[in-house]
Amino acid sequence: MTGQSGAARRSVDRSDWVGPVLQASAISHAIIAAIRQLNPVVEVVDRGAYLRVLVPGRCQVTRALIERHGGFAFRLPGDLELVMSSFKGRFSVSDDEASWESGGRT
Repeated sequence: MTGQSGAARRSVDRSDWVGPVLQASAISHAIIAAIRQLNPVVEVVDRGAYLRVLVPGRCQVTRALIERHGGFAFRLPGDLELVMSSFKGRFSVSDDEASWESGGRT
């Protein structure tokens, strides 16, 4: 996990944090870099085979930023679906952007 110490992590309410669970790969690292660029607060829990990305309230990523960070063509939603094994939040996707949003938001 990046960021805070264990004690500090436990004190933060993350019930409305959302985001994808990605299989660990070069593609996933490009997605995470793009998410970090667009979202001011991002935590990544590294579980070895997968990476859980958490953002408070709303997590967004664009195809263009994924391509910029990865150096390869990326197709939404197809290429994201190949590496995203799960997610938390309401998921929306278009040809250009994907987002995960907390159920508590209207």
